[in-house]
Amino acid sequence: MKKFIFTIATLICVFVISNEAFGQTSSSAKKTKYDAKLAKKLGADDLGMKQYVMVFLKRGPAKLEKSERSALINKHLENIGKLAEAKKLILAGPFLDDTDLAGIYVFDAKTVGEAKALTETDPAVAAGVFVMELHPWYGSAALMALDPIHKKIAKKKPGE
Repeated sequence: MKKFIFTIATLICVFVISNEAFGQTSSSAKKTKYDAKLAKKLGADDLGMKQYVMVFLKRGPAKLEKSERSALINKHLENIGKLAEAKKLILAGPFLDDTDLAGIYVFDAKTVGEAKALTETDPAVAAGVFVMELHPWYGSAALMALDPIHKKIAKKKPGE
């Protein structure tokens, strides 16, 4: 149920973000015409969707000292940046509640195996701070436009 609610919330956020980012209001959104060139660029199917792989990062068994954990998390953030620059990691972030669910990755990957290999490049996963749960996921191709928008609104990069 949590995953269903999260998926719905994500789709709503993508819709709102895309409308805000492109200056659309609810009335102008109704007048928006299909853009075949944009759909192709984003890898959209006829419904404007595409397959991704969603990774839930859960707290792992590793117990580290505070300084060691801090250094590892910095490497984790650097790796996220590299994966995003390579246009493989589309969305990432921590969960803010105190549960075993630590964070999420959404990869532009064709298979779970490909996403698993990408997740294994994360030093925090390799050290056992996080363990992964991977699922193929069908979501809006508009997520592919998230990174350029985010770069325009972020004053700092993680770790700065």
